[in-house]
Amino acid sequence: MLRFIVRRLLQAIPTLLILSILVFAWLRALPGGPAGAMLGDKATPEKIANLNHILGLDQPIYLQYIKFLGRVLTGDFGNSLISTQPVVQEVLDFLPATIELSFAALFIAVGLGIPLGYLAARFRGGIIDNLTIVVTLVGVAVPVFFLGYLLQNNLAEPLGLPSQGRLTTGLDATDITGFAILDGILTQEWDAVWDAIRHLILPAITLATIPLAVITRITRASVLDVMNEDFIRTAQSKGLAEQTIRGRHVLRNALLPVATTIGLQTGLLLGGAVLTERVFTFRGLGFLLAEGIERKDYPRLQALILLGALVYVLVNMLVDVSYGLIDPRVRVR
Repeated sequence: MLRFIVRRLLQAIPTLLILSILVFAWLRALPGGPAGAMLGDKATPEKIANLNHILGLDQPIYLQYIKFLGRVLTGDFGNSLISTQPVVQEVLDFLPATIELSFAALFIAVGLGIPLGYLAARFRGGIIDNLTIVVTLVGVAVPVFFLGYLLQNNLAEPLGLPSQGRLTTGLDATDITGFAILDGILTQEWDAVWDAIRHLILPAITLATIPLAVITRITRASVLDVMNEDFIRTAQSKGLAEQTIRGRHVLRNALLPVATTIGLQTGLLLGGAVLTERVFTFRGLGFLLAEGIERKDYPRLQALILLGALVYVLVNMLVDVSYGLIDPRVRVR
């Protein structure tokens, strides 16, 4: 298994290098280049030339890329043009909120999607199956921002749930790690834990809707495919218990495409988080990214793009590792 993981890590390196080249080229393709973007309205040919010299942008392109890669590897992305703070510090400050939201959404999507997909396949053609198909189609079709506003305006007040922010303004909560729920548990401030969970419910449901629908549909299709395989009929003819067949043979073999889907949806959560965090004023990386796009904060954008790519690669590596755990035959391929 260790060799399998190392091989996947080595395969991820070229992907990250190619992306770093694309980001490097994108910055230099901006009108006026990186210096013009940083100076903004104050840019003049003389100021741009001076800043290019200070930043080393008048050096050969290959030397610029080597220095750019060196800064990336050391986590030096410069300062945000909006807040003037180091970009890495901004990312670290906003990252916990997005992780909390993404994990909550993924918990809902996986926790409901796999059982619903399995039940829909088991009772194919029945009420559960037809209802699941209709609900998942609606879940995929409804835009995230529209669903967010819908929940915010129609459920927040009747259910007594907050519709903005991560914590109630004025709540005396100790900040240790940046994770509101974890900090409340560590300090035993249970009112802060409950308040953070209440603030998380509506954004998590909004963000989980599309992954939930996709995971449900893929699970249903995968289970149906496995149930029609010869080895299932062989297990049934041998008189194995139905529970054993479902758990050991059907569900386990159906999980490979489901694991792929979960990995892809996890990587796409950041895209959904941009809209979700804006609707609910949930200050995470999505909020940071949207603000950076609106105000052309290129140092912040390049850091978030590379971080998003790194997360996507790591998630897909974990999916590959899960393949090896679900089906040992994958490890030797």
